[in-house]
Amino acid sequence: MREHDSSGPATMRRGRRKFDDDEPDFVPRGRLEPQLSEEPDLPETGDRWSTWDGALHGPLPRPEWVRTEYGAVDTELGMLKTGKEADVFLVRRGIPDTDKTSMLAAKRYRDGDHRLFHRDAGYLEGRRVRRSREMRAMTNRTGFGKQMIAGQWAQAEFAALSHLWQVAAEGGTIAVPYPVQIIGTELMLEFIGDWETGEAAPRLAQLRPDPDELADLWRQAVDAFSVLARAQVAHGDLSPYNILVHAGRLVIIDLPQVVDVIANPAGGDFLARDVKNVASWFTARGLEVDQPELVERLQYEAGLL
Repeated sequence: MREHDSSGPATMRRGRRKFDDDEPDFVPRGRLEPQLSEEPDLPETGDRWSTWDGALHGPLPRPEWVRTEYGAVDTELGMLKTGKEADVFLVRRGIPDTDKTSMLAAKRYRDGDHRLFHRDAGYLEGRRVRRSREMRAMTNRTGFGKQMIAGQWAQAEFAALSHLWQVAAEGGTIAVPYPVQIIGTELMLEFIGDWETGEAAPRLAQLRPDPDELADLWRQAVDAFSVLARAQVAHGDLSPYNILVHAGRLVIIDLPQVVDVIANPAGGDFLARDVKNVASWFTARGLEVDQPELVERLQYEAGLL
């Protein structure tokens, strides 16, 4: 902030300070202040400087590949996925002229005029905001309310990923992308795939595993369900289309609609639906799965029974 010259007293008139430019015929004289350039401060390479400095960051300890340097540059490499609520872009973040590089998935939620809200009500049960005005706006789907919902979805996904990543780091049997940062409604996540080619890991729905691989993948899915249940949450929209398989490991993605199974009156139904959606894919490929027994066990682990 520029300091004001206090070498002499200000002229007072009718109780308020008077400055030269209060006069209608005032013409500025002397040296003019330099004008700020309209050109943005862009790096010599890449699309923009890293947004790390102004973001909320993921949990500690961070993976070594996370680039926290102020001199890092982001380069957008194209769209990875388009969805109902958000689009996902591939971003390379690195230090120019070095091998310090990471590959990120930038998930950008659409604003209130473009997102689809027909399914929000059920997922938002159990989520509350402190101010009644904001709650009313969300309930009535005003423009402001839709922006609030978009922000809640982004924050909910960031919080869920942060918690589950910490659980996994402590030895939990679940895998999720590391949540690098969040600014507003943009999440920057670990890119799950080949960092050299930029090819994303395949979805579970794309695979044709042999019987042994199928059994191993189901074991991993059951373990992940159990971790979620003990955390008293359900994915809310889990299916073979938002489970990736990378180096033989299931990685769960897309958690904006994560459901608190205790606070949400339909929490048990969301949990059971997640199991049904995933188990049906395995049974269609010849694996025998006892869905009712698994759902009952998970509801017990979640404290619903």
